[in-house]
Amino acid sequence: MPRINLLPWREEERQKRQRDFMVAMAGSFVTGLLVIALTNLAFSQMIGHQRDRNNRLETEIVELEKSITEIDGLERQKERLLARMEIIDQLQRSRPEIVHLFDEVTRQLPEGVYLTGMKQTGSAVEVRGVAQSSTRVSALMRQIDSSSWMTDPDLVKVETTEQGPGRKAVFTVNLNQVRHDDFDGMEDPG
Repeated sequence: MPRINLLPWREEERQKRQRDFMVAMAGSFVTGLLVIALTNLAFSQMIGHQRDRNNRLETEIVELEKSITEIDGLERQKERLLARMEIIDQLQRSRPEIVHLFDEVTRQLPEGVYLTGMKQTGSAVEVRGVAQSSTRVSALMRQIDSSSWMTDPDLVKVETTEQGPGRKAVFTVNLNQVRHDDFDGMEDPG
């Protein structure tokens, strides 16, 4: 019987399978490295793109913050101007009120009462004067109370003194000036 040695064939087959396995391993390794490199490149590009977007957003935010501060400055300036305009408007409306007050004081002043001073703070007015008697001071207070430009008379003091030939009553009266905002441009409402 002839003897056939199958070992070298098996040995060659084993070596071929080992070679194929090594080639397959090398190919898998190279493919793995290629996939890792491509993934790394893709992520790097995505990160770079996001950084560019972030940088653009940051520059836009800086520009918007500058615009906001400028708008805030303009708003404050607008508020200051509106406040000034309101003050000017109030002054314009109240300008004739002092004329009406003096006119009304002279109209309501009873005979025998003489004023020595007037002081106005806002709408409060302090009137000082001399009267022939305390009855005339009472008449002045009634006249003030019936006036359309003056209200709330309050007697602060009355002192009867001997001046000259007779007795005089030195007085101080507080009153409030009535604001007639609804009478813009009209003459005396009373």
